[in-house]
Amino acid sequence: MTTTTSTKPYLLRALYEWCLDNNQTPHIVAWVNEHTRVPMQYVRDNEIVLNIGTIASHALTIDNEWIHFSARFGGVAHEIWIPVGHVVSIFARESGEGMGFEVEPYQTDSEKKGGDALHLVEKEQQQTEADSPSEDGGENNGGKPKKGLKLVK
Repeated sequence: MTTTTSTKPYLLRALYEWCLDNNQTPHIVAWVNEHTRVPMQYVRDNEIVLNIGTIASHALTIDNEWIHFSARFGGVAHEIWIPVGHVVSIFARESGEGMGFEVEPYQTDSEKKGGDALHLVEKEQQQTEADSPSEDGGENNGGKPKKGLKLVK
C-alpha cells in the first residue's frame, strides 16, 4: 500500500502565494503544544495568529513537514517552528479569505513507531465494528468524524 503526502502544505503554499499576488497579507492560525516553537506570551487558548507576510517574516519556508521563519515580537527576534499539521487556517488579513484545516498533531519518529501497534489494533477494531451492523440497521463508522476542509470567510 502506498501512502500519499498530505495536501495541506501544498494548499498553504498556494494560498500564501495567492495572498501575495493580490497584495494581501497572509496570516496563519496555529495550534500550539510542546512541538511548536513560538513566543508563548502571544499564545491564547493554545493558538497563535502569525503574520507570515514578506515584511513580517524573514526566510519563510513552508515545506511538507514544517513552517519555519524568523520574526520580531516586541523588537525581539524569534525563530518560529510550526508543524504543518498544526496549522488551523491561513487567511488574508485584509479580506478574511482563506481556508481552515483539521489539526493533525505532530508526532516524533519514536511516537510514530510506538503508535504503529496501537494504530493496527484500532484498525482491527474499526474493521470489526464496520463488519457488524449498528443498532439503527446502518453501517457503523466507529464514531470517527470525517476528515475535510472548510472555507473561512
